[in-house]
Amino acid sequence: MTAPSVAPATLATARWLAVCRLDDLVPERGAAALVGDEQVALFRLVDDRVLAVAQLDPFSGAHVISRGIVGSRGAVPTVASPMYKQVFDLRTGQCVEPLGREPLDLRTWPVRVEGEVVMIGVGPALEADLDDDLDDLDALDLDAADRDSAADRAGPAGDRAAP
Repeated sequence: MTAPSVAPATLATARWLAVCRLDDLVPERGAAALVGDEQVALFRLVDDRVLAVAQLDPFSGAHVISRGIVGSRGAVPTVASPMYKQVFDLRTGQCVEPLGREPLDLRTWPVRVEGEVVMIGVGPALEADLDDDLDDLDALDLDAADRDSAADRAGPAGDRAAP
């Protein structure tokens, strides 16, 4: 079992969403998750810290960051985009090697590991989108037990893994 870890954030955390189990993440490899309507790239480091950045490569426009090469610049954990090889700090999302282009940064999310569950922190704007998804379940006119069961199976939009 690992100690809880929290990554820095670019938004105020209003709610935590479970996205996967720690064992689902292979150390030094990325994995994609869908949080609301946004794809998030998750990275488990060798010390079991988990960091989350945008899956969208700002240089190519492709959702590929989780397929990048994990490395470091000194003590800074990084990922190199698999497209044009720009390197990003996984803690802050800052582009540390723009390779001759204007630096563009990745959005980051706070991450918390509780027991074996990896959770992403979402702010008020995303939380409103997730509440809309739950309202869609209400529109299906399910009784409370069926709605809870459907929500447990599907989870809010942030609990589904990206394809």
